[in-house]
This record gives sequence, C-alpha cells and structure tokens, in this order.
Amino acid sequence: MTVTEGLPRAIVVMGVQGIGKSTIGTLLAERLGVPFIDGDRLHPQRNIALMSAGTPLTDDDREPWLHAVGAALAAHAASGVVVACSALRRAYRDIISAHAPGVLFIEPWAPIELVRARVAARDHEYMPAELLQSQYDTLEPLGDDEHGLRVAVTATPEQVVAQIMTSIVGAGESA
Repeated sequence: MTVTEGLPRAIVVMGVQGIGKSTIGTLLAERLGVPFIDGDRLHPQRNIALMSAGTPLTDDDREPWLHAVGAALAAHAASGVVVACSALRRAYRDIISAHAPGVLFIEPWAPIELVRARVAARDHEYMPAELLQSQYDTLEPLGDDEHGLRVAVTATPEQVVAQIMTSIVGAGESA
C-alpha cells in the first residue's frame, strides 16, 4: 500500500525510550509504502555525548534537534514519511508541527515496568536505562486537541500497527 489521498503524509511515532518507536515506525512506514527516519540519527553530536554520559537533555539541547525533525517531515511532506522521535512535551510537538502542519502523532504507551524490562533487555548506542524515569517524568501525553492517536503497546508490534492502520484508514475515509 502507498500513501493515498486523505491519509496522513507526515507521521511521528513518539514516546519514551524502549516503547517501540523505531519498531512500530518501521512497520508502519512499510505498510504505508513510505520512508522511515529514526529521529535519533538527527541529534547533534553534542546531544549524543550528553545522553551517552547519562545526562538528560534540556529544552535548549533539544530545540535544534526538534527543528531538524520538523524539517525532515516537511522535506517528505509530498511523498510521505514516518519519523520516530520522542516528542515528549507538547511544546516539542508544537515545534515539529510548525514545520509540518497536519503531522499525525502516534503515541505508543505502556506502564514503566514493562518498558523498563524492555530497556534492560536491549543495547542502545547512547540511551542508558537510567534516563527512562526522567523521560516518563517529562512525558506529556497527547492532548485531546492534538492531531494524534494513543495506542497501548502490550500487544505485538504487528498488532499495534494493524490497530494504527485501522484508525488512520478510517480517519482518512471520513476526511
């Protein structure tokens, strides 16, 4: 399937580390027939060094990265794209949306205990497990007035993507 009229062309899969942003984003991009971009690859080297050292990023640290994410979405707006990006706060999503109006935010969600177990079972090149609590503390769930969808990730990634597709295809048909 390729992105068709009425379906979102710019999608951000957001949330804390270990929630499945990259896995869900990759599968969703495949289903939509669009590229996937891992937002971690858009971080400036300074941010990577801070996170590698276990230092949470400040809003000032994040701002250039958020603009880079928004620019990547805007660059692919005509053909479609899915980007994985934490976008933990409303203000961060607003920066991204300024570049890509109409962006759809998909918020995978799970209790911290489940995500902590996932994070402990994986190796990430620069996101230590110690930063998970700070991410949950920072997370502002999608507001009712934001263009987005919150999905539980207690099912398999394939089931989560099927749920997302059902939601966005239905929304696209009613648009």
